[in-house]
Amino acid sequence: MARTVFCRYFQKTLDGLEAPPFPGPAGQAIFEGFSKAAWEAWLAHQTMLINENRLSPIEPAARKFLEEEMEKFFFAG
Repeated sequence: MARTVFCRYFQKTLDGLEAPPFPGPAGQAIFEGFSKAAWEAWLAHQTMLINENRLSPIEPAARKFLEEEMEKFFFAG
């Protein structure tokens, strides 16, 4: 049976992630409070950001930018 969570992004109970998406407190908070669908929405948004801003995810400045945008996406409202 799939793990369910009350998704803070969609404001309803949905299937949760199977594991934290990355290590650390932010990864754990996303695991506990957001659904698979919300994570997939973030991945689509992240792809758009990478393409529009011509980012290279291997560059530290690009990773920092994406981390800040992820914080906004999940926790700023």
